[in-house]
Amino acid sequence: MTVPSTTPDWAYEREHWRRGHFRVAGVDEAGRGAWAGPVTVAAVVLPGTAQDYPFRDSKQLSAAQREEYAAEVRRVAVAYAVEHAWPEEIDRLNVLGATHAAALRAIARLDPPPQALVTDYLRLRTDLPLSAPPRADALSYSVAAASLLAKTERDRLMLGLDAEFPGYGFAAHKGYGAPAHRAALRDLGVTEQHRRSYAPIRALLEGPERLL
Repeated sequence: MTVPSTTPDWAYEREHWRRGHFRVAGVDEAGRGAWAGPVTVAAVVLPGTAQDYPFRDSKQLSAAQREEYAAEVRRVAVAYAVEHAWPEEIDRLNVLGATHAAALRAIARLDPPPQALVTDYLRLRTDLPLSAPPRADALSYSVAAASLLAKTERDRLMLGLDAEFPGYGFAAHKGYGAPAHRAALRDLGVTEQHRRSYAPIRALLEGPERLL
């Protein structure tokens, strides 16, 4: 199987290792821009051996590759956890606040607990040493591993929601604002799995003609 050319490394983890923090958790999310379904956040601690893995930013991979590599993440990880922020929490806290809350829940579930964090630009409120570079899912093995778990777990949930809410096409577009999703919203209306604080959903609730 061909592995994409953008290869993560251990540079951010090494910064923490040099300070004696050897259990470094990578943290990433999936679904922040979707109109429906949860934001899913994963936290992963990989062995601190600086070996190469096939893990990559999940956006670079096919669905089959993501599933294969996510299974490998679960096999080799020292610890991992996945948490979800559902639409009610997103609408209550806003999407960034809900993402942070889910990330902190995932981190709290890691056993053994992490000593430092690398996130994909999530500047979490935490006492742990934190690196939060942009595009960390393409740069850090730990964050790439987290991106694989977040994406595959969220996709699995969206398949379930597709069966629960037929006609919306969740299995295909995963809740994002695709033309088929817009058409389904006009025809079928808003479900409990839609984020009512998002402008397109709010506009539809105010009047179907306002969803362009």
